[in-house]
Amino acid sequence: MSGEYLAFLALALVAITGGVLMLNLTKVVHMVIALVFTFISIAGLYVLLSAEFVAVVQVLIYSGAVTIMMLFGIMLTRHQEEEGEKTTTGGFWRKALTAIAVFAFGIAVYLGVYRLDFGEEGARLHENNTEQIGMALYSHYTIPFEIASVILLVALVGAIILAKKDDEGAPKS
Repeated sequence: MSGEYLAFLALALVAITGGVLMLNLTKVVHMVIALVFTFISIAGLYVLLSAEFVAVVQVLIYSGAVTIMMLFGIMLTRHQEEEGEKTTTGGFWRKALTAIAVFAFGIAVYLGVYRLDFGEEGARLHENNTEQIGMALYSHYTIPFEIASVILLVALVGAIILAKKDDEGAPKS
């Protein structure tokens, strides 16, 4: 067993555990923390694939910006602290069908990967990938890059305006 294989297993286990925890936890802040673990472990998987730029972008955008946006969304919304008891009918059958569906999906993915044939090996796949991405982004795709930044700025300003409108109508205590 190589170190790369062990690192893959550890990162994959953390990613899967984070995803499962995010779906099963009840508090939203705990869900966001589990999601951060998943995002960071996926960034580690990108590093193992020699895609350092994508790994850094994964950490900056998903683990940083998206998580902070989710926390701001949690803080800006009004929610009740009281948690009522959940009453579900057919809980056993629902869990059984979910387990069967997950197992069937796992088998389908395993068979798909097992029968996959990539053909001949590629040569020099990741040579200066960050430099190549930067050259393509700032030479061929400058206008779409700038348009995306303006759209994100407009969305941020719109979110601030919407948040301010909610505060103005609230009674002062």
